[in-house]
Amino acid sequence: MASKILIVDDASFMRMMLRNILTSHGYAIVGEAENGKVAIEAYQKLTPDITLIDLIMPEMGGIEAVKKIIEVDPKAKIIICSAMGQQALVVEAMQAGARDFIIKPFQPTGVVEAIQKVEQEEE
Repeated sequence: MASKILIVDDASFMRMMLRNILTSHGYAIVGEAENGKVAIEAYQKLTPDITLIDLIMPEMGGIEAVKKIIEVDPKAKIIICSAMGQQALVVEAMQAGARDFIIKPFQPTGVVEAIQKVEQEEE
């Protein structure tokens, strides 16, 4: 069965790009959020298998959202979406509990490979 995915990014066109890449590869998008605050509520309500979270967003950024989701669900599978040059933030997000990261602009193969890698991790 295809993983259920929650997409979190403040840019609607980035959410649309990810949605298009993922649905074309058979993944189910269970929800979208435009910031970390909304993402936490959506995560608790939708219980996605994998969550893709942007690092830099208004109200609550990706690192804080990762920390809060991991508090709620220590087994949460989170992939960070980052722009080039944000390595320090990616490291911080990985230390907070993210499992992997993908770099913008998104390459469809890179997105799918990151999801497959996280899917194969043991609980």
